[in-house]
Amino acid sequence: MTTTSRLDDCIDAVTAQAYEIPTDAPEADGTFEWTSTTLVLAQVTAGGRRGIGYTYATSAARELIAGPLADAVAGHSALDITAAWQSMVMAMRNNGRPGLVSCAISAVDTALWDLKGKLLDTPVCRLLGMARAEVPIYGSGGFTTYDEQATRTQLERWVDSWKIPRVKIKIGESSGSAVRRDIRRIAFARKVIGHDIALYVDANGGYSRKQAIRVAHAMDEHQVSWFEEPVSSDDLVGLRQVREQVRPDVTAGEYGYDLAYFNRMLAAEAVDCLQIDVTRCGGITDWLRAAAVAAANNVEVSGHCAPNLHAHVAASIPNLRHLEYFHDHHRIEHLLFDGALSPEGGALRPDQGRPGLGLEFKHRDAERFRVG
Repeated sequence: MTTTSRLDDCIDAVTAQAYEIPTDAPEADGTFEWTSTTLVLAQVTAGGRRGIGYTYATSAARELIAGPLADAVAGHSALDITAAWQSMVMAMRNNGRPGLVSCAISAVDTALWDLKGKLLDTPVCRLLGMARAEVPIYGSGGFTTYDEQATRTQLERWVDSWKIPRVKIKIGESSGSAVRRDIRRIAFARKVIGHDIALYVDANGGYSRKQAIRVAHAMDEHQVSWFEEPVSSDDLVGLRQVREQVRPDVTAGEYGYDLAYFNRMLAAEAVDCLQIDVTRCGGITDWLRAAAVAAANNVEVSGHCAPNLHAHVAASIPNLRHLEYFHDHHRIEHLLFDGALSPEGGALRPDQGRPGLGLEFKHRDAERFRVG
């Protein structure tokens, strides 16, 4: 069933393309390694305007967007995003909501918000209502594949060139089998950035419970204040055990694909700050609801990666801590989108002079990366 709409705001087309962009060097974290990142672009048209959204996921998401999700939203008013979102969720019932399906829904949902902003000639942050004009960020990268020179260059760029006051490196190398190197890299990062910059670490679930606690105690002297996924984010009991016995804030949530996931994590008192990824959780529509669930539990949230998709929605909530300014996504978004925001000064500032999300895709520049 579709909502009542004028002919000039009915959704008339949904398309998708996938682009695979090589990394600028081999990258790895505690449990995974990669040499490229895939961006799946969704485009939704209505009233002669086109909205764009995207997700960082396998190119298989393209088929879901151009097929059943396109059918689900066809004929809906582009102004009634909640109805279109619900139609997508219902259409995917038998395909399983978590995982790739939710990534595909996220791409279409963000495209719908961009489209609505363009139809109304209003930036998304104004559609949502702003809580802040600037969104604090932290520099994120510090891959386990980096040597000291690569690590130093990246850290100094964030801190000295862009004036970002908080940074994060990867640890948990090889699923927790290189703890001594982890600690050496933490010490090196602290030496490079000095003592006035906040230092975060991310193990990507690479440690066991007690191992994570031992590592946290070992890094206390280096003033680490953020310990992301010390154990698997599926291990809620383990996250809480670590959280109760270490000084840094324990965080997780980037693999949340629906509200039930975030509710379980918060009910378990597993995290000090909840991470939410707009390219995975169901888009801007469910990002807002997940942030509200966190607020009901007196927990702040942090946007995970995709900085230029997060900027507008992150600016709209009161319980925001910050947004992850991830190295790979910074490269891709500045390469492929006109209107990508500057990280200088340690914050993103949504452009209130551009409607929608303020982004336009550079199709010609992206063509060499297109797959399928």
